[in-house]
Amino acid sequence: MRLEDYLNKFFHFNTFRPGQKEVITSILDGFHTMAMLPTGTGKSLCYQLSGYLRKGQVLIISPLLSLMQDQVEQMKMNGEKNVVAINSFLTGVERKQVLNSLERYKFIFISPETLLNDGMIDLLRKLDITLFVIDEAHCISQWGYDFRPDYLKLGDVRLKLGQPLTLALTATATTEVIHDIIDSLQLDHCEKHLFSVDRPNIALTVKKSENLQGKWKQLYDFVLQLEGPGIVYFSSKKMAEQASNYLQNKGLSRVMAYHGGMDQESRILIQQQFLHNQLDIICATSAFGMGINKENIRFVIHFHMPQQMESYLQEIGRAGRDGKSSVAVLLYSPGDEQLAYQLAESEIPSSDQLDWLSTVIQTTNQDSLLNHEFQDELKKLGGFTDIQWRVLSDFLLLQYSETEEISHSFLRFMHELEKRRMMKRSKVASMKNWVQSKSCRRDQILLYFDEEINRTKPEYCCDYCTFDQEIFYQSSNKNQFLVEFSWKQRLADILLNK
Repeated sequence: MRLEDYLNKFFHFNTFRPGQKEVITSILDGFHTMAMLPTGTGKSLCYQLSGYLRKGQVLIISPLLSLMQDQVEQMKMNGEKNVVAINSFLTGVERKQVLNSLERYKFIFISPETLLNDGMIDLLRKLDITLFVIDEAHCISQWGYDFRPDYLKLGDVRLKLGQPLTLALTATATTEVIHDIIDSLQLDHCEKHLFSVDRPNIALTVKKSENLQGKWKQLYDFVLQLEGPGIVYFSSKKMAEQASNYLQNKGLSRVMAYHGGMDQESRILIQQQFLHNQLDIICATSAFGMGINKENIRFVIHFHMPQQMESYLQEIGRAGRDGKSSVAVLLYSPGDEQLAYQLAESEIPSSDQLDWLSTVIQTTNQDSLLNHEFQDELKKLGGFTDIQWRVLSDFLLLQYSETEEISHSFLRFMHELEKRRMMKRSKVASMKNWVQSKSCRRDQILLYFDEEINRTKPEYCCDYCTFDQEIFYQSSNKNQFLVEFSWKQRLADILLNK
């Protein structure tokens, strides 16, 4: 049978999307594979179909609980019963049952943190892992925009599991990050299938205003006029909630906020409501979007300028997964970049914090430093955020302690942190330059990722290349989101619900 026949058999599709067949062929030929496919082009199908065509089990490393859960639910809806996610969604009893019968599952999703727990690797070594998948593989690289220290340990995990055939997947990564991923995973004879980050069906535009008040007006105008559904991204949880309330108070219905500070049940509910067309607009932080398989999102608006091009492309990539024309709007007012700089800086400990920690290290024995309770106390006393301490504990207190005295490694570690700080500032500056540019926005994105500039522009390219943004407006003059509020109707609703 041809691969297309298997595609139709398992997924009822007749043709592959760009890049899928090449990646699957590479895996079936037995090559470790590094794949970069644009957001929305079906990366998960690459390991699912490959898994069906190989004996043994597929282990998928995924960074987010919601992403894992979405993938599992989608696979179950498609008829796959032998799939599980080992995460906090499982009760104690369920977790014990799953771990006692791991061999019955064809697809096993797991977070890097859970994977590194004592005993988990021993359980996995008893399985026949035919494919070791790292989703969102850019998290491995120190120079990736969403770096996670636990991902750095996946190379050692591979060795302990007998170096199974490996697939690393990402949607956005520079050449430097790609090399970093391959080196960290220790992939010999790795095939690279790197496809363009460009999504030609998404028009790009930046709208500037003089102040925050003008920005709020622009947001309302766009949400009112653009064909939905859509997502509006914010850099703060508070602003996402304020925007949701603002739009509701302006008479728009079916709008909700979504961010990482909400409880797990609320996030799942809102996510499902959006997927099933019960909500039309989500005001969200970057916590929303990974793994959201909603094909008909027509617009993505950024209220705040992202910290880097990689996350910007990830987020606008939620739009137009059905291949139809969609639009990405970035709202900008003078000084917006200061918030991006502030957020980038907050991920790295300050010089004062590092000096304080250096003093503690010089006067504390190494065994104490590796004690978890003592580390928790250091985190609290030093005023470190979760992100800051995750980097410190993994790189300084754990990684370097294996090869040298912690005190001897501190200066080198501070140098690495400073390099990371400068890299983050550079990415913010690049994003601001893109916003302020006076040339094709799509061309600049391609240059950022070391791609050749396309000679043929899509019909709706960017605001510099000009296009009529009204084509993205709703076809009806009567906005589908507006609701006529009536105190009589509201009172009737209250009485009926009693």
